[in-house]
Amino acid sequence: MLLMTQDDDAGLESLVRKRIRALRVAQGLSLEELAGRANLSQSSLSRIENGRRRLALDQLVTLARALDTTLDQLVETAADDVVTSPTIDSAHDRLRWSVKGDPGVSVLLQRMTDPPPDDPSRMRAHPGREWLVVLSGTAVLMLGHHRFRVETHQAAEFPTMMPHAIGAAGSGPCEILGIFDRDARRGHQPDDGGETGGRA
Repeated sequence: MLLMTQDDDAGLESLVRKRIRALRVAQGLSLEELAGRANLSQSSLSRIENGRRRLALDQLVTLARALDTTLDQLVETAADDVVTSPTIDSAHDRLRWSVKGDPGVSVLLQRMTDPPPDDPSRMRAHPGREWLVVLSGTAVLMLGHHRFRVETHQAAEFPTMMPHAIGAAGSGPCEILGIFDRDARRGHQPDDGGETGGRA
């Protein structure tokens, strides 16, 4: 069965061929190694990559598996809405983006000027995981009774069931990019002011 016919968009076919080659090269696989994984001859794989052989669905399924991806990802085309704008929360000096590929994930940009509370009773705990990257300045991450300094360009990842808070180090303001999974995002719903007061 053929995945593409002469009436199909040649651009998509070309994209799939380039993607196969790019994934193979990125994984450090030779033509011979990938062909072996996909039960193809080396010459057949070479002709697929170079556009001298038609793309068959059964071969693409096997190639996707051999490249540790899915058929959907192999033939995916770019969406029209590549660029998105954030939701602006000027009251708390932050921007929030939703990640379209996984609507359960959100990204938050926040400028912090206050240090985090040292008292665990004033920290937040909820299901999920969070990641943060410090874009400028120095952040202080409190996890229970542990205190971590996170410098510019450093990142931290932590389970949010641990009481936690994030704030600026005493040397001045910091700007952080936080990434929240679905559960962690629920723990930061704005019903109580979100991340204000130095909490993460």
